[in-house]
Order: sequence, then C-alpha cells, then structure tokens
Amino acid sequence: MSMEEHLHSLTTEMRNEGTMNIDRMDTMDIISAINKEDLKVAVAVQEVLPEIETAVDWACESLKKGGRLIYIGAGTSGRLGVLDAVECPPTFSTSPETVVGIIAGGNKAYVHAIEGAEDKKEFGERDLIKAALTADDTVIGIAASGRTPYVRGALDYAKRMGAKAVALSSNKNASITGAADLGIEVVVGPEVLTGSTRMKAATAHKMVLNMISTATMIRMGKVYENLMVDVHVSNQKLKERAIRIIETVTDADYDHAMEMLEKANNQVKPAIVMIKTSSDYVQAMELLEKADGDVRKAISNGEI
Repeated sequence: MSMEEHLHSLTTEMRNEGTMNIDRMDTMDIISAINKEDLKVAVAVQEVLPEIETAVDWACESLKKGGRLIYIGAGTSGRLGVLDAVECPPTFSTSPETVVGIIAGGNKAYVHAIEGAEDKKEFGERDLIKAALTADDTVIGIAASGRTPYVRGALDYAKRMGAKAVALSSNKNASITGAADLGIEVVVGPEVLTGSTRMKAATAHKMVLNMISTATMIRMGKVYENLMVDVHVSNQKLKERAIRIIETVTDADYDHAMEMLEKANNQVKPAIVMIKTSSDYVQAMELLEKADGDVRKAISNGEI
C-alpha cells in the first residue's frame, strides 16, 4: 500500500459528511458544527479508560523508581506533550526532569513549524538518547495519525531500552501501537476540516494527557482531598492559593495559615501537618517522609 493510499484509509484523514458545506455556512452554523463534533470527544476518551489506567500505573512505577514520564511527538502532538510537562512543576512542585516533553525539531518547533522534523525514525531515537533514556522511564509517543516516523522511532528505541512504551493516537490499529507495549487509540472520527487533527484529535489527546499526569500525581501523594497541596509557591497569586488551601484543610484563620506557611518554607504539605499534629517543621517533614509524602497518612501517624 502506498503512503497516499494508507493516508486515505485513516479515520483522521476521512471527510466529515456533516461538514461538506461548511464553507457556505454562516458563523453560528460553523461554530455549531464544530461544537457538535467536539461533543464526541469525551465519549471517545471514555472508551479507552482501561488503557489510560495502565499508562498511569506505569508512570507511577517509573516515578517511584526515580524514573521519568516522557512525552514525545511532532507538531501539535509534540506541543501538547510539552504543554502538559511544563505545567507539572508549578502545579505539583515536581522538578522539570520528572515529566519531560520532547518535540521533533527541538524547542524552537514549539512556536514555529519545522518542516520534515517528523519524517525520520532515527530523529526520535536520537532525541531519547539525548534525554538519557533509561529502563526506569515511561515514554508516551503521541501522533494523531498513528504513523509518524519520528514517534515510531522513539517508541522502538524505548522498547529496546526496556522502558515502558505507550502509543497515543486517533486511529484504530495505528502503526505506532505495534511499536509500543500499550496503545491508546482515541478514535474521534473525521475532523470538521479534513485532516486538521489540531481539532478533535488534539482535544482528545489533551484530555488523555491531563488524566495521565494528574492521576499520576494524585497517586504520588501530591493531592490532599481535591486540593493541590504540592503547589509551588513562586508568586503572590500562588501564595494566596496556598494560604487558602491551608485555611480550608485546617480551619486556621488567614494570619495563622500564612505564618505556618512561612515557617514551612512556603510548602503547603508540612504547613498542614504542622497545624494538624501540633508539630514543628522538622517533625512534620519526618512524618511526611515516613508517609511517602502522603498528607493524610502523615497526619494519621502524627496523631497516634
């Protein structure tokens, strides 16, 4: 099968029967058509929740062993991975090396399209070599079409190195699935604009990446109840959020919450433990360390 014939067989490249006349629609009809298609995305993601669960379990295993969660892709897919990765440090106080986003063509490709960067398998392998990939890492290769050579090369290399390899695509029986330990195939159907996978496919992949990183961080003890207790206090807005979290969890007033946050070196988790267990910073950190960073366990242990 030629590349042209193969592309025509992909769901992501098929024409959407409902938008054949979109160029003759008025504005309300255009955006209504887009919205109608977008409503299908969450349903498609729901279909692959078991596969997402496995990816989260693997990511947790990697982080517990000192490994990393690595996203790799080209174009829009690469940008989505980078976006999810760079949000983890401020949200969960992870180091920039914990969740890593790699895009074909390098960081400059995030804002400028780098033509041809996705066409060579060896470039995907090369970029993972540069990232010093180990068997402790989990690699998620992202490609809407499921056939991007750059991503295929990265997943091939990840498997050879013994890392967990996950393929995220929007086509059934995607080529990159065959290169991975696990395939997450979120089939959202033909796009409003034929082949424009920055739309439904990208929305679906953003949802999946949100789930993977967020669920992983929850499992790693970076959330208490539904609060971001590992938020990185790097500006005044985030400091105010941290104080509100401490107030909410401990029923402390604003001034006491702020005082304890400052005594805890602007870390929310030990501040909460200090208040809930009447401990000092050193004791709170010891409780958290014994509880593997889990605030609920640290409080329980401190109250014994």
